[in-house]
Amino acid sequence: MILLTAAGTPAVAVAESRTATDTTEPLPLERLFDNRAVSDDARPGEADFDGAGNSLSAQDLRAAGWNPGRLLGLDSASLRWPHTRPGRPDNVTADGQQVRLSGTGNAISLLVAGTSRGAPGTDVTGTGTVRYWDGSTSAYSLSAPDWRGGPLATKAVALPKVNTRSGGPLTEKAKLYAVTVPVHEDRRIRSITLPRDPGSTSDLHVFAASVRREESSWTGSWTTSTAGYTTVGPWENQTLRLVVHTSAGGSRTRIKLANTFASGPVEIGHASVVVQREGATGRGRPVRLQFGGRDGVVMPAGTSAVSDPVGFQVPSGTNLLVSLHLPDPVAAAPVHSATSQRSYVSGKGSGDRTGDTEGSAFTGSLEVWPFLTAVDVRGGPGSVVAFGDSITDGVRSTPGANRRWPDVLSRRLRAQQEVPRYGVLNQGISANRVVSDRYPGDGISDDTGGVSAVHRLERDVLAQTNAHTVVVFEGINDVRWGATPEEVIAGLKEIARRAHERGLRVVGATLTPCEGYKDCFPEVDAKRSAVNAFVRDSKGTFDAVLDFDAVVRDPARPQRMLPAYDSGDHLHPGDAGLKAMADSVELKKLVP
Repeated sequence: MILLTAAGTPAVAVAESRTATDTTEPLPLERLFDNRAVSDDARPGEADFDGAGNSLSAQDLRAAGWNPGRLLGLDSASLRWPHTRPGRPDNVTADGQQVRLSGTGNAISLLVAGTSRGAPGTDVTGTGTVRYWDGSTSAYSLSAPDWRGGPLATKAVALPKVNTRSGGPLTEKAKLYAVTVPVHEDRRIRSITLPRDPGSTSDLHVFAASVRREESSWTGSWTTSTAGYTTVGPWENQTLRLVVHTSAGGSRTRIKLANTFASGPVEIGHASVVVQREGATGRGRPVRLQFGGRDGVVMPAGTSAVSDPVGFQVPSGTNLLVSLHLPDPVAAAPVHSATSQRSYVSGKGSGDRTGDTEGSAFTGSLEVWPFLTAVDVRGGPGSVVAFGDSITDGVRSTPGANRRWPDVLSRRLRAQQEVPRYGVLNQGISANRVVSDRYPGDGISDDTGGVSAVHRLERDVLAQTNAHTVVVFEGINDVRWGATPEEVIAGLKEIARRAHERGLRVVGATLTPCEGYKDCFPEVDAKRSAVNAFVRDSKGTFDAVLDFDAVVRDPARPQRMLPAYDSGDHLHPGDAGLKAMADSVELKKLVP
């Protein structure tokens, strides 16, 4: 038996077949297009996406940077937006078609949306089959959120209006979604059979499909999660110099950038990397980075970009300066806010300073990480992802000292030879929750608590470079802000199930005590204890458990943190508490 589903959908147990019985020749997706989703604003009647005369605006897509034929980076996959004119077939209505694909990887990524013939509906779900060149198959379940009624938190792009055949546009969000289908990583993919028409009033539409490549030759060294989309600067013809701390080292490197949650494209004019000497000054001349052989890159709304590999020795456990030139005005950006790290920005109108060795041009400071989401190094054993909230993020640890518990864990891994020396990827977001969104997933907002762990799992864990294990340490914010233990437990189970489907080892961690914090009432501690009871006895959910609660609690009063480990606010451990947590990790529990 295997268990393969798309992210966020119910698991379906299926028997694996070694012989493909359908002899229909698979075709490229574009040869199967049978539906018109996109119309010109001047001629909205030329498309009918949902059977009710409604469609996407070609002008809105272009404003988002989603031009015909554009290659889009979505959750570490490359998906090409259909190269078709408005009013022409640009997607396939799923009904059992066989779509030709090729290659090996850890998932198939699809750009999809559901439609309802009438009022906006719920997700459209169906099952299909992945076929391999060795004759074997695997089944999957795929869910496409409704293009009008689906969530903003998981969308790939949101457009500001819906075109109608008559009566003018509707001022509501039109959304498209990237979803993934798990596959056997060791088998070459031949095709994917799309779900059959459910025979209801809803349809599942597919615009693009590709294999998300396995990247076993790379190791994630540093990451951060996009936590919101906020007002910045404004920056105009300026350079950001961002300070990040590596875990694993290597002789070649690349960076990842993201325009998550945005409504329009952003241009990075130039980029570079250098080891930090002090402040904004590097050790030697920064190394220029390119994107597809070009000095810069334009990222459409909601997409990401990866730089070309470059020969540059990245030391383990050291600070890098990653510089990004922004040639055009930028008034809002996707950011990670709780950095515990000072970064830098050059003066207004100072131009491209990515090649500067000295830091004199960087007269301003930043307390956020905009656009930059990862640094990878060539080689190495892969990575462990720390998936959590403010305690993982390092809130109230010493700024600039890299004393977050994932940093301490990384140092432990590098100093031993018992298990692989994994990179450690910090995907904590301050104020984040397991099952509800702080930031809604669209638009400019002061809230940088992120979308929920369930909603960001694909981007922040499953799409990370060569990740083998995820440590799930989250839930205290849920129980503090009204969620029931049952809701948190259901969210943790969903996270574990989806991570297991992708072959990751899943380690759960107990929630630490918070008595004395302003809203940590006795009823909150009771809910925390209920979640912890589940985590400790979670056979079938987690592969191993880290009891962080037992490490930092006061034996004389288990509802509170031991004073020696308390940062002073009674919720967040200080440096000593974070070190005690990381030191308590039995390293073998991280190994698949």
